[in-house]
Amino acid sequence: MRRLLTWLVVTVGIGALARRLKRRREPARVEPVRPPAAADDPADELRRKLAESRAEEEAPEPPEPPEETVEERRADVHDQGRAALDDMRDSERE
Repeated sequence: MRRLLTWLVVTVGIGALARRLKRRREPARVEPVRPPAAADDPADELRRKLAESRAEEEAPEPPEPPEETVEERRADVHDQGRAALDDMRDSERE
């Protein structure tokens, strides 16, 4: 009786294993997803609104930089650095 039960369990196990391997080899059956109608596409509506808003507003011209020489700019940066260094030294003393 024990042998019969063992053979039965082994046979059922082999059958389950064979079915599992067969499923792995078969490609999944997936139906293609149909895109929604073009009129219902919210991305198109957003693109249209963006194009309209860009057409309405004109880009402002960037302000012209002040006409400083390189030496004046360098001096300003050095002055700012010295001021920051003085502030750090003052905070260490406190």
